Formats: sequence, C-alpha cells, structure tokens
Amino acid sequence: MNPILESKLAINRRHFFGKTATGIGAAALSSLLGKDAIANATASSGLPGLPGLPHFAPKAKRVIYLFQSGAPSQIDLFDYKPKLAQHFDEELPDSIRQGQRLTGMTSGQKRFPVAPTIFDFKQHGNSGAWISELMPHLSGVADDLCFIKSMYTEAINHDPAITFFQTGSQIAGRPSIGSWLSYGLGSENENLPAFVSMISTGTGRPGGQPLYDRLWGSGFLPTTHQGVKFRGVGDPVLYLNDPPGIDRTMRRRMLDDIAAINQQKLDEFGDPEIATRIAQYELAYKMQASVPELTDVNDEPDRVFEMYGPEARNKGTYASNCLLARRLAERGVRFIQLFHMGWDQHKSLPTQIKGQAYDTDQATAALITDLKNRGMLDDTLIVWGGEFGRTVYSQGTLTETNYGRDHHPRCFTLFMAGAGIKAGTTFGATDDYCYNIAENPVHVHDLHATILQLLGINHERLIYKFQGRRYRLTDVHGKIVKDVLA
Repeated sequence: MNPILESKLAINRRHFFGKTATGIGAAALSSLLGKDAIANATASSGLPGLPGLPHFAPKAKRVIYLFQSGAPSQIDLFDYKPKLAQHFDEELPDSIRQGQRLTGMTSGQKRFPVAPTIFDFKQHGNSGAWISELMPHLSGVADDLCFIKSMYTEAINHDPAITFFQTGSQIAGRPSIGSWLSYGLGSENENLPAFVSMISTGTGRPGGQPLYDRLWGSGFLPTTHQGVKFRGVGDPVLYLNDPPGIDRTMRRRMLDDIAAINQQKLDEFGDPEIATRIAQYELAYKMQASVPELTDVNDEPDRVFEMYGPEARNKGTYASNCLLARRLAERGVRFIQLFHMGWDQHKSLPTQIKGQAYDTDQATAALITDLKNRGMLDDTLIVWGGEFGRTVYSQGTLTETNYGRDHHPRCFTLFMAGAGIKAGTTFGATDDYCYNIAENPVHVHDLHATILQLLGINHERLIYKFQGRRYRLTDVHGKIVKDVLA
C-alpha cells in the first residue's frame, strides 16, 4: 500500500479523541473529567500558570535553591556539640544508635568511634547562631538565616535521596519542584525559562557524586515545564547563534512556517507535546537575544565581583553561578537551582570540607547581601542544604586530625533566608551525639509544603492527573512548618 495513504487511514485512539475533542465529545468528556481535565489542558497550552493560582497572597515570587550535592556534615558546620569532645574515640552507645540501618560502606566496621569536629564554633549576630569557623562570611549574615536542624529523610543513599529532594519521590519519573512551580505559576519573563539549573564542581572532592538531567526534568508534566540547564563551559545554552548565512529575519520566517505546520498537527491530534514543541521553538528564538545579555557580566562593577569572591569571574564556578542566579532573579525567573558537587566526604573530611566551604561560603553570603541591598530578599526565598547529613562516628580510621563520615538520614541541617522566613532563628534540635532528632522533626515533604506555602500555593491543591491518579509534589504527606515563617 502507498505509505502516505496508509498513514492517512491509520486512525489510532489518540487521533480519534483528538478529533472528537472539537465537538460534542469534548463537552461530554469535560463533564466526566471535571476540573482536572481543564487544568491539565490549560497547563499544556503554554499559558502562564494555572487559573486560580496563587491560591493566596505569596510572600515569595521566586526561589533560589542552593543544593549542596553529596551531603554537608552538619556536625562540622552548623550543629555544635561541645560535649562530644569528652567522648573522642569512644564507641557510639547502642542506646543512641538504636539498631538503625547503616550503609554498606560502614556496616562491616568492627567499631563506630565517636569523631567530634576539629573545627571551632562561635556564636554570631543578635541571634547567637552557632556557626563553624569554616563559614566566616555566612557568620556575617547569621541574623538573616533560619536554621532547621531537625531535617530527616528515609533515603540513605545519594540517588534516591537527591531524587526525593527534587521530586518528592525516591523513584525517578516524577516532576521536579521547579517544574511544579513552572506548571502552577508560570514565568514572569517570556524571554527566559521559568526554571533554570546550573552545576558546579567542588574543590574539596572534585569527583563527587554524579548528577542527572532528570533531576530538573518535568516527569509526566508537559515538557515545556522542564528546567533548562545553563552550561559552565562554552555557550550557556547550545545553538544560541544562527548558522552562517542565516539572519534573524530568515530565522523568524522559518520558525513561523514550522509553527504553522506544528499547529496543524496539534489541531489534528491534540497531542500536548506538539504544543510544547511550538512553545519551546519560540522560547529558543527569544533566548538567542536574552541569554547572551544575561550571561555577559562585564557590566557588573568590580565591587560586586569582590563581594562574591575570587572565583566569581571564573565561569562555571559556584561563585559565578551565584552571581548569575541574582541576575536571573532580577529578570523574573521563577525557580533557580544551583547544584554544587563534592560534599560526599567518607574519608579525609577535614581536608575536603575546607575546599567545599571555600567554594560556597563567601558567594552564598554575597548572594544574600546582594539581594538584600537591591530590595529583592523580601520576595526571594533562598534554600541551602544537601540530601541528608553525616554520621557522628568515623568511617575508617579515626585520628586526632583526620576522620571520615558516612551518610546519615536521621538528622541534618539546612538553612533558609528571605521572603516570609523568620530570620535569625533556629528550629529543631538533635541529641548530644547529633544522631537523632530531639525536637521538632521536619521531613522532606514538610519542607516542600512550606516552600509552596511561601509561594502562595496550597500544597494539597497543586495537582496533576496522570494515568488515573492525582499526583502532587508532597504526595499524600507534608505539613507546613509554621514556626519558621515570619
């Protein structure tokens, strides 16, 4: 048979329902599916956000999430335990460990010797926050920070733990938090994505844990909501420049013709991914002008580079990405996520963590100060933290100057700053061994619910129906941590 004729005769279920969607079938289907169908169709159309969102007046317009991949050691940075010095090299008591599971990296150890931090801690600011000597610049903005010292998760290995923080599920395939926000709230800038991610490599442990593009993926949401990764080498986004012999006028005509062809197929089949293709072609065209202007930091005064630190002029570093994050925030990007690798310190932690602190301390403090000076911290939420914590006992040989720490999901620390956050406070506490939570536990789902609350979203109402089930970022869990809200 003629393949063209065969294609015309091949009517599948999607084609059939796509055809009926323009007639009486659409009305009947809408009455059966209700508001979920309308919401999903609206989200797929490329319109900015869902009708009715935000649910209430937001405190934050945007989020900058500084994800410290590999899991920073809370004991060496923020959770001061002075009594541990009295227990150096003692066996971790069974009453503290309580038979909790261990990773395969330390489950075979004959001993679990207590390893107090070798770093000094001091109280800072009017809040009296305890911060390690490793973070001298963050110490200077202590009164802008809210520490949550009672975070916990069920995941004990990196991939499920990072996936959990990004998507609300340990199993890959769900939409990332930035994609949920793009779906729900849309973008404030039609020339840039609603969601941008950037990666930097730590100097403490350059290898680090690998990161995957699905961590900023849209999962089952329309792919127009997936994060756009800005590269640290070469052009931040591929194919920003037109090929030789193609000018902007010719490119515009070509895209208009392609859009017309895609629109015909969209009208015929009703496939939301065709709508995504149309929207992404258009966004790519606009980004050819907006991204070079965004990433050209030569207009920044020297004092700004000095504030962010000596690495700020080096593309692809954490400091450079923090500066870009501020520029993205100024231009209305909804969710900006920085992944900084290298915090997985199973051995030689005292040496490696110094490199990680050098990478992140000054630039993080500068970002907070910079936003504050520009009047943007009031409507920008900053989150800093990793996927779990690290053990109080040493992995491998313990000496007075060296130790390692294994993964520890039972308790760890992150901090937040900015829009709607109760600055200069500490929430939650751990026991004297920094092994279990002593008060006010905060789960990953609780953190997600709180972030959405600050953005004006009721986490129980941001829903997408997929394969017969209504999904949300917080699944069927999540409590708003009201005590950290201003």
